[in-house]
Amino acid sequence: MKKTQSASNFFDDVYEVCRLIPPGRVTSYGSIAHYLGAKSGARMVGWAMHGCPKDVPAHRVVNSSGLLTGKVHFKPPTAMASRLKKEGVKVVNDKIQHFNDVFWDPSTELTLDKPKARKRAPKKG
Repeated sequence: MKKTQSASNFFDDVYEVCRLIPPGRVTSYGSIAHYLGAKSGARMVGWAMHGCPKDVPAHRVVNSSGLLTGKVHFKPPTAMASRLKKEGVKVVNDKIQHFNDVFWDPSTELTLDKPKARKRAPKKG
């Protein structure tokens, strides 16, 4: 994150990353922060998630251990686990099971500020 970037711009960037998390996958607050260049910004990502727009799949963002620490911000608090279960993510006692298998790391899945690579036709001759 650039030092001149405002909190609202950071929040918008957080929401954009969250919108890219595929159904049935989860990521962590810290992984989003790291991707955005704020390596110590996990709490800032968490703060952004408190008031995120309805089109942001906030239920797919958990802590680095796979715990549903954000569940208290869902109405009812069981909604976070319910949404994840509907997407095929196994949750037991508010913890993602097989966390490494469903973990989505934006730093490896996305390239910052670069358009997605397009397939090119092979060169002729």
